[in-house]
Amino acid sequence: MLMGNITVTAIWKYFADRTQQPEVLSFAQKLVTYTDWSMTVWGVVLLMGGGYFMVFFADWPLTLHWLLASQLLFIVAGLIWLLLLVPIQVRQARLARSFTGNDVGDEYRKLSRQWLIWGLISTLPLLAATWLMIAKPVSGLY
Repeated sequence: MLMGNITVTAIWKYFADRTQQPEVLSFAQKLVTYTDWSMTVWGVVLLMGGGYFMVFFADWPLTLHWLLASQLLFIVAGLIWLLLLVPIQVRQARLARSFTGNDVGDEYRKLSRQWLIWGLISTLPLLAATWLMIAKPVSGLY
């Protein structure tokens, strides 16, 4: 749910941004906010809850290198989301509510580029953490 939402949201927002149509961008921005709070947050909760349940059920120590690395990568992605992406989204949502005419403005376009770049950057640690959680590498050399 988490990986699917962040991937699909970035793709359709990218294409919405390319239209430069205020109505499309305003609607897309509203949906980014809705999906982040309804799907991304719950995806994080389910992923973390399921992961810690699995660790408890399998009686694994949380100090296994792949578990520590996964948690650290997950925290890094979460910090990027909370400290950079959410504030950008809030500013974009405010701008989208005040679009006038046929131009969305340079500030909105600049924020869209930042959102896309930081969104891609925040996805990398999630992908690495997902790989670690699936592969569960035996040694710390992987």
